[in-house]
Amino acid sequence: MLQQYFKEFEYNIKLSVPVIMGMLGHTFVQLADNIMVGQLGTAELAAVSLGNSFVFIAMSLGIGFSTAITPLVAEADGAGNKSDGKSALKHGLVLCTVLGLSLFGLILCAKPLMHLMQQPEEVVKLAMPYLDLVAFSLVPLIIFQAFKQFSEGLSQTRYPMYSTVVANIVNVILNYLLIFGSFGFPKMGIVGAAIGTLVARVLMVIYIWFLLKRKKKFHDYVTGFNFKKLEKKVIQKIISLGFPSALQMLFEVAVFTAAIWLSGVLGKNAQAANQIALNLSSMAFMFGMGLGVTAMIRVGNQKGLKHYKDLRRIAQSIFLLTFLLEIVFAILFLWGRNWFPTLYLDIDDAINLSDNTEVIAIAGKLLLVAAFFQISDGIQVVVLGALRGLQDVKVPTVITFIAYWLIGFPTSFYLGLHTDLKSTGIWIGLLTGLSASAIMLYIRFNYLTKKMIAKNV
Repeated sequence: MLQQYFKEFEYNIKLSVPVIMGMLGHTFVQLADNIMVGQLGTAELAAVSLGNSFVFIAMSLGIGFSTAITPLVAEADGAGNKSDGKSALKHGLVLCTVLGLSLFGLILCAKPLMHLMQQPEEVVKLAMPYLDLVAFSLVPLIIFQAFKQFSEGLSQTRYPMYSTVVANIVNVILNYLLIFGSFGFPKMGIVGAAIGTLVARVLMVIYIWFLLKRKKKFHDYVTGFNFKKLEKKVIQKIISLGFPSALQMLFEVAVFTAAIWLSGVLGKNAQAANQIALNLSSMAFMFGMGLGVTAMIRVGNQKGLKHYKDLRRIAQSIFLLTFLLEIVFAILFLWGRNWFPTLYLDIDDAINLSDNTEVIAIAGKLLLVAAFFQISDGIQVVVLGALRGLQDVKVPTVITFIAYWLIGFPTSFYLGLHTDLKSTGIWIGLLTGLSASAIMLYIRFNYLTKKMIAKNV
């Protein structure tokens, strides 16, 4: 019985590894920033956390919207229709550029909210200049996402990975030079980290376009665009898929962002601990997210071929692979929950010893909860990817809203601010929301695929 799923593992892994590595690249940008900034002190680390909380919300909208390109390209590829694939990329680039600029403007307008969020004043003061530059880096990041989703729609998952690796190397070098003022460069603190992120994201766009352009197979797709001629029906199709997908990602990222803000109410040490646990969990999440992209690609291809039984079998093989992988991560988090946080802070810093010790203790408790929600988080994102491959986005949007904002957030709010659980209570609420999302989304996938198979018997 399980053999029919196991035989798909090799190809699923082959397809997903470059996606996972590319997504981990985005997280490593934050990891490098957090570890290097953490050497400056807990206030600086909390400031990066607060600034990024605004960017994460906007970034979730941009990345979520861009995912509309992948199933359209995958379906066109499965049906052998090259012109539709190029059209999806062209219109996607236009929409992603407009969206990136709009989100940058919205973040600038939202900056005054920092003063109304009961955050420590020293943290807000540090976060303001950092946020300006990181917010602008969203523009190249979302343009990059358009190329990335297009490339993945053609089952070519390596090129986004290469671009992200190069960008990460540049980011780490610039961080070292600009945060600490090494080799005669100005010592800019967390603003230096923001500059490194911006330059790295601009480079990602240039490099992925260069990689695709020089390959004969993709040259015609990524050159010769006539941006003056845009088709209303293609724009509407991308928006009809992209807007609900953006909301899905927004609902999840926003609930994690709310956890950052709730942690800030508890104090800078609670917020710094939350940032450490969130950064570690994000890296594990990228494996599930990469497999979710694999599900979207393979389901989109099978939909184009109208092979619905294979579609269901392949998707379930990816669900099983994700489940097994997330169990490994759960065990890893349980094992290293008290050691991982020490990587982020200077434990030999006598001046900040008390703060650092408290942050490590809180983060260890959060990672205990995070160990259990790895499984729910991985399953929900991979099933969501399969549903996007089916181009089913409206009902999953409602499901994610219910799971995160009617179940997860109220639980986080009550347990975090009104019980002795505090930070741990906030994360128990996150676990509850993720579990509800995983269950409801799988029920939706199961219903749809059985219905499709029954109609085509």
